[in-house]
Amino acid sequence: MKSFPSLLFTALLLVSCAASRNLPKASETAVAASLDLVSVADDRVMVSLDPGAFDEGPIRFYIPKTVPGTYSEDDYGRYVEDLVAYGYKDEVLDVQREDDNTWRISNGAALDRITYYVNDSYDTEGGGANAPFSPAGTDIQEGTHYMLNLHGFVGYFDGFKERPYNLEIRAPEGLEPSTSLHASVSGEQEGVYRFSASRYFEVIDNPIQFSSQAPVSFQVGDITVNLSVHSPNGVYSAADLKPSMERMMQAQKAFLGEVDGTREYTILLYLSTLQNDAIGFGALEHHTSTVVVLPEQMSPEQLEQTMVDVVSHEFFHIVTPLNVHSEEIQYFDYNNPKMSQHLWMYEGTTEYFANLFQIQQGLIDEAEFYDRIVEKIQNANGYNDSLSFTEMSRHVLEPAYESQYANVYEKGALINMALDLHLRELSGGDYGVLDLMKELSAKYDKETPFKDDELIAEITRMTYPEIGRFFAEHVVGDTPIDYEALLGRAGLRMGSYPVESSFFLMDLESQIPFIDLDQENTDIVFVRKGIPLNTFFNEIGAEGGDVIKSVNGTATDLDGIRTVIGQSLGWGPETEVRMEVERDGEPLILEGTAGSPTVIRTGISEDPEAGEAQRQLREAWLKG
Repeated sequence: MKSFPSLLFTALLLVSCAASRNLPKASETAVAASLDLVSVADDRVMVSLDPGAFDEGPIRFYIPKTVPGTYSEDDYGRYVEDLVAYGYKDEVLDVQREDDNTWRISNGAALDRITYYVNDSYDTEGGGANAPFSPAGTDIQEGTHYMLNLHGFVGYFDGFKERPYNLEIRAPEGLEPSTSLHASVSGEQEGVYRFSASRYFEVIDNPIQFSSQAPVSFQVGDITVNLSVHSPNGVYSAADLKPSMERMMQAQKAFLGEVDGTREYTILLYLSTLQNDAIGFGALEHHTSTVVVLPEQMSPEQLEQTMVDVVSHEFFHIVTPLNVHSEEIQYFDYNNPKMSQHLWMYEGTTEYFANLFQIQQGLIDEAEFYDRIVEKIQNANGYNDSLSFTEMSRHVLEPAYESQYANVYEKGALINMALDLHLRELSGGDYGVLDLMKELSAKYDKETPFKDDELIAEITRMTYPEIGRFFAEHVVGDTPIDYEALLGRAGLRMGSYPVESSFFLMDLESQIPFIDLDQENTDIVFVRKGIPLNTFFNEIGAEGGDVIKSVNGTATDLDGIRTVIGQSLGWGPETEVRMEVERDGEPLILEGTAGSPTVIRTGISEDPEAGEAQRQLREAWLKG
């Protein structure tokens, strides 16, 4: 009889434990995430996450600090507000915010779900915060447009990044999603869209654009390409850009040959009005999609050519780093990232291919291709040419190196040009960088990374000892490349001539500026020294080192200069410009008309005295 109460208590305890075990465990179930784009409050979207049951606490929840492809610390958690954790009886649990991107829930075993609100980053670009690069940012325009770079909306729980995710999005009537994310068709209801992902990386690797403007699709071999264009004023449509995009991507597929990384590819283009809007132009790559942000004010010809240059770069990322990449990328730590040393390949090879394929596939002629090489040489001269590229890459998130990052699109591409010419010369024209990348793609894939410190030695084993020496001197080492001598081996020589530029940037694609920010105080903007200025700056009387205080009445702090650059896209030759500067501590007023800016560039032409071996090398290089 005495044992009965004890047995009864034990039985009740077992029933209680069994009941808790019947809850789906976080380690065994998909994370359920939902976004409500209909009930937008104060320009904020509510997000809810149900991770399943945790065995114990505490548990940490993260929004990424950094995401692959951005090479910057953007702290997306800054845009998250009012995070609340709920228990199984709907009670509010204690939550401590440890930093911009981390929340600690002390009683993790009691956690049922969390909810929070997300602001968009586009609204902050014109003033206030140091916003993320627009193609990696987020946009909430209630009822009309949503750019969902999901790393800005959906987070992950510590230790559970590899769990599947089920994503449900409630959207306003008349808006449709464009994305490569896998759609779940079961249980669909009007205005509710469901997607699934195998792990957290797949969630943030698949941005979604909701727009009322109809997307278009076309086939490139066995790849279905989806093109979504949101033009706030209806200036452009996806149908307008389809012919140029289709022609360009057909040429890319022909260039790549058997290299193939996807069966579907989605291009999401947002055209900015530059008014309380996105003002960072460019694109961000993903495995099966890209987000592009450009100004709506561009002419049709400018937009088409920029889209060809920008999207081709992003599409070539299916080769690297989306396929060929190191362990640092495969096991990317969004909140404490360790960077790879191979930006010369991830961005440099990609940018080189984005230009090389156009000459090899007949989209541009030799003169245009040479102009692009020259432009990159001159742009690269604005950076530290004696800095080890692998060293810069490994430390790119550190303040001392971050100003050198954009050189990956300039010298990074030139490193690959030099590598290509060396390989073709050594192989009698038969083997180049594309062949190297095909071999690396066969050896590594999206699930098989290489060891960061071993890649260059592996490439040397696959090719020639001379290639190892090239890397040692010019990529790992700090010896500048002699481009004149390099091009001479292909029967080319260099000269100088004027070319068109933007007012404050050399061009929209590279965004290499004639101005810069003080590293100690980013609200101080000055004219760069040591580079050739365009005729706009020269004719208005600006000099290298001038601190720009205002342009046409707009104060030029960090946010103001972004506004001025955006406004300059609409200037004509007769636009009056009044610039207040400070020179050697003295205030000056510089005035004049905008004009049609040009800058002196070095040119490339064929050497009439080139020998047969030089001409054959050039032919192999340009024709593939």
